[in-house]
Amino acid sequence: MARVLIVDDAPFAREQIARLLLAEGLQVADAIDDGQASIDAYHDLEPDLVTMDLLLPGCTGIEATRQILALDPRARVLATASRGQEPLVMEVLQAGALQYVVKPLDRHTLIHAVKHVLALPRPPAALPDALR
Repeated sequence: MARVLIVDDAPFAREQIARLLLAEGLQVADAIDDGQASIDAYHDLEPDLVTMDLLLPGCTGIEATRQILALDPRARVLATASRGQEPLVMEVLQAGALQYVVKPLDRHTLIHAVKHVLALPRPPAALPDALR
């Protein structure tokens, strides 16, 4: 069962995403409302997928995406953006998010995007220096 870290500063959005994921049999690793805290949570939880809002306290979802991918280049990030945030969507995709969905979210769109991103092949993990 895939584990998902939800990152959104809006309680309603976190609850909605969690409800939709749970209904599809996915596990919610945690739900975070702060960009900086999401980086720490990713490090601690090592989820299979992160849903990342773009405008967050602490640091933006764009910066959090960059830092998560610096920690783990194999991380899978699905950005969630409000209507009108198209310039930010381009930035988060350039930062390494694999796809985005536009809020308000509908069940079909979110679940389709989550399943698509989870199905993408991940690059192999780097060998530890001691094994090279």
